[in-house]
Amino acid sequence: MDNFNYKLVSEFRIEGQFLGFASDEFGKLKYLRVAIETGEFHIKVPKESRAFFMRILRPSDQILVIGTKKLDKHTGQFKLKAEQVNKLTLDSQEMIPQQQVLHTRPKAKILMCQKSGCIKRGGKRLCQELEATLCDRGLQDRVKIERTGCLKRCSQAPNLVLMPGKTRLSGMHPEAIATLIENL
Repeated sequence: MDNFNYKLVSEFRIEGQFLGFASDEFGKLKYLRVAIETGEFHIKVPKESRAFFMRILRPSDQILVIGTKKLDKHTGQFKLKAEQVNKLTLDSQEMIPQQQVLHTRPKAKILMCQKSGCIKRGGKRLCQELEATLCDRGLQDRVKIERTGCLKRCSQAPNLVLMPGKTRLSGMHPEAIATLIENL
């Protein structure tokens, strides 16, 4: 999804009947189909939660979906992405508490340059210290560190990009980066 073509409009809250899963144009199951009185919605599910939903949700379950709604500037259509899903009805055989079905928080991602310029200027050490700091603060489940190629700011190395938001950071201390992530 190209973030330049989308504008974050608001959060949404939809309570309705789960109809099943819908796939993208390549046949991958990515969406929950939810029916309400006025129609049907396709809501994108985070990749790491899809297998969980396939095991837990059954057609005709009542669910509550909370997430973000973005407007495609070119088509004028809304794109819905789930951040939290609660199953409101339980089968008599299931032993899952209603509020513990799923609560995902958008993960932050840190893109860290691992090319020679950044490595020479402390990139490897920064990466190791950042991983340790995130573990110490209990943030390792909210952040994914991804090693990348050149970020085109070699003179300001070591470089990294904090996602979402594409915030470029150069030469920062791991504690400062962890504080930024806590405030997301």
